[in-house]
Order: sequence, then C-alpha cells, then structure tokens
Amino acid sequence: MHHHPSRRRFLGNMLALAGTGAVPFTLNLAAMGNAAAQNASDYKAIVCLFLAGGNDHFNTVLATDSSSWSEYQRIRTTTDSGSIALPGVGATGGVLPIVPNSPQSGRTFALHPSLGPLKELFDAGRLGVLANVGTLIQPTTLAQYKAGAVALPPRLFSHNDQQATWQSSQMESSATSGWGGRMADIMASANGNSTFTCVSNAGNALFLAGRTVRQYQISGSYAVPINRLNDSLFGLPAGSNPLRQIISGEQSDPFQKDHAAVVARAIDAQATLSSAMAAVGSGVPDPTQYVNPNTGVAAVNPLAVQLQTVARLIGGRSTLGVRRQVFYVSLGSFDSHDFQRTNQADLLAKLAHAMAYFDGVMGNLQGADMRRQVTLFTASDFGRTFTSNGDGTDHGWGAHHFIMGGAVKGKDIYGSMPVTGLGHALDVGSGSLLPTTSVDQYGATLASWFGLSATQIADVFPGIVNFSNRDLGFMAS
Repeated sequence: MHHHPSRRRFLGNMLALAGTGAVPFTLNLAAMGNAAAQNASDYKAIVCLFLAGGNDHFNTVLATDSSSWSEYQRIRTTTDSGSIALPGVGATGGVLPIVPNSPQSGRTFALHPSLGPLKELFDAGRLGVLANVGTLIQPTTLAQYKAGAVALPPRLFSHNDQQATWQSSQMESSATSGWGGRMADIMASANGNSTFTCVSNAGNALFLAGRTVRQYQISGSYAVPINRLNDSLFGLPAGSNPLRQIISGEQSDPFQKDHAAVVARAIDAQATLSSAMAAVGSGVPDPTQYVNPNTGVAAVNPLAVQLQTVARLIGGRSTLGVRRQVFYVSLGSFDSHDFQRTNQADLLAKLAHAMAYFDGVMGNLQGADMRRQVTLFTASDFGRTFTSNGDGTDHGWGAHHFIMGGAVKGKDIYGSMPVTGLGHALDVGSGSLLPTTSVDQYGATLASWFGLSATQIADVFPGIVNFSNRDLGFMAS
C-alpha cells in the first residue's frame, strides 16, 4: 500500500492516456468531490487532538471488574516508590467509574482520576471510547504477527514513523499527505476560501497535508502578522510604510516573483483571519485556568488556548466562507518512560480541562449549539506496555481513544476491550496490544460523517479495502 499510486492518481493517469474519449467511462473523483461539497449546505468540522509521545491508555481507560483489577494491581504495582498503579474505585484520588450503554461480558470500567470532566461528558452522552485502535494494514492475529505472515505497519514502536503512519497511512520517509488533508482535498470546493480548509495550531502537521490543499498554520490565540507591517517604521508614518511593497510588490525575477506572491497571499490571509476572529470577540470566552493535580496550583492550559483559537475560527466561519474544516491541535510529553504517575496525571488534567472547555464553547457559540457540527477525536503515536519499568512504561501499539461531540453516540465503548494482563491473545510482548481496530476504520467512520462517499473514503484510505467493517458506529448519521 505504500508504493502503489493512489486510486485518484491512477485514474488521472488513465484519463490522460486515453484522451477525452475516455471521460464517460472514467470515474472522476474530483467531480464527485465537487458534487459532495456543493451539497454541503451545513457546516462541519473535525478536530484532531494528537497526544504526542504515546499516551499510556492502560491508566487512561481501565477495567475494574475484580479479575481485571487484580491483574492490574499485580502487574502495575512495584515495590519502589515509583509504582504507576492507580487507587481503586472509591479510594481517595481513585479511578472514576463509567457505565457504558453496551455491557462487555460483565466487565466494569473507569477513567483516570484526572479525567473528571470527561466522565461528565461520557455520562452526558457526548463522549465515546474507541478501544484498542492502532496502525494496521490488514486484520492481524497474534500467530500471523509472530510468523510475519502478513504485512505490518513499518517500524512499529518508532515515534516518528508511527506518528506518520497514524496521520497519513505511510511511514515518515515516504509520507507526502495526511488523511485529514486528503479529506479536505475532496471537500474544499464547499468553501468560498479554501485557504482556511485545513488549520493547524500546533505547527506543520502531516495530518493536514493535502494533495492540493495546503494547511494554514496559526500560532497561539491569533493569526501571526508580519512585524511592523502596518505601523510606523524607521520614522515613517504607518501610511507611508514601504515594507509591504518591498516584500510583496512586483518583481521581475521569477523566483522573487513567486516568493512575493506567497508573501502577499500570507498577508491577505492573516488580515482576513484576524478580522474574522475579532468579529467573534467575547463569543468565545477565555478558558479558565486548570489545576495541576500534583501541586494544586492553577495555571494557563496551552491546549485550551489552542482549542479557543479553533473555536474562534469556527465562530468566524461565515466571514471566512467555509462549510468544511479540518483542524489539528496537540499536547506533548506523553513519552512516559519515567515519572509516569505524576506526569500523566498532569497531562490528562490538561486534556480533560481543554476538551470540557471546548465542549462548553461549542454548546453556545454565538447563541447557537454547534456541538452536532463539530467532532473532536484523540490520536497518539501508539499505546504503551502493560508492564512497568518501575516508574514508567515503554512503547506499545494499540491504544484506547476518545471521540467527543454532539453527533457522537456517546456513553459507550466501541470495539472490544482487551483482556487485562499478560500472555493473552493480543499481547505482542510486555502487554503491548495488537490492535483490533485500524486507524483507517477510525478515520473512515469520521470521514463518512464529514460527508465523503464510500468511493471517496477508499481514495483517502487506500487500506480500508482490507477491512470489512468500515463504519464503527460511533457517529450519528
């Protein structure tokens, strides 16, 4: 799947070879995308929240029935002070029980103590859990994995490659586009200004790289302007400032001309975006400070600030002329080889605080409830091992993730929660989970809600052909 051209490129090449006579017999995905986009009279947005470093899902969503909890405590409790086991249900600072709508063989479940706001969203039906999802090329059994009998994602357990595979279905060295960007390619014609179809508030994101659509990067809570572009410069009044003409004016050299055109577009986009965000104003309040569970100290939550910016852009959708948008935000430092119990508690507190803030803003954005039109999902490099090195965990594979929004069929766990312990049918070593659900299935379910057809989904996720279940059921139609 990594070396063959995409279906769209293949069909494009065939069309070019066959000439115009082949048009009636050739599937034109671009035209189909235009048709789907033109029918998108509503607004929808997908927000990817990437937990960079590989979140330990075993301490995020836990099985608490007696046999599972016994194994959890036996394996994750160590004799030193760095034990990563959490207190049980009802204990001081203990895990938070959740009751999914669909029972799983009499098992019971809970969330990390820092995820109180997410428990409330789960109970309210706006948050779901997807169990044991990860990078897969095709359904794989433990026997096939051990025998090398099927194709496997390249360079498992490598941060860079698994981040790239999660975001693009290709390894880092060959990835050129992400599935968020490929979705945007198809739906961009719904937008009057395609510049703001893909927006990252966490730097350059492979997830948002399209074949034609380019991501717009924004920093912090505002669109970054060119310094001193619109004010006085070297004693000259603002109205006589020549900086814009110098950096984006007419040029004769072709390279300088292209550079000037890029700069001019960037200046115009920044002005448009700033105007749209300013118009939203107090309609998107500043997030409250979160409280570090280890110290009790309140502080600014950078993830909440990123989501505030996303909310402002959604609030300015009419000004920006957009109907379909894909966003990327990120929270780092999840590579918990050491000090996991304290560090993850703080990170998950930030995660829960930011997601609850975003849900609240979407619930009353400019007097309207936008929750059903905006879906946020989490992703990460990989899960982690069930065994502990004393105060941390090592790189794993499958992991549990959250999906949040008004269109999410929440208060449920989708997929099958694996056995708690070691040596079971999904343990590829040290309790690292062999995924039972692929990232392609995860993304295809979101893409279907976003408005893509089955054919378009197959173009965005070429590997989806290997999976019979292409809709995991966690999104309302």
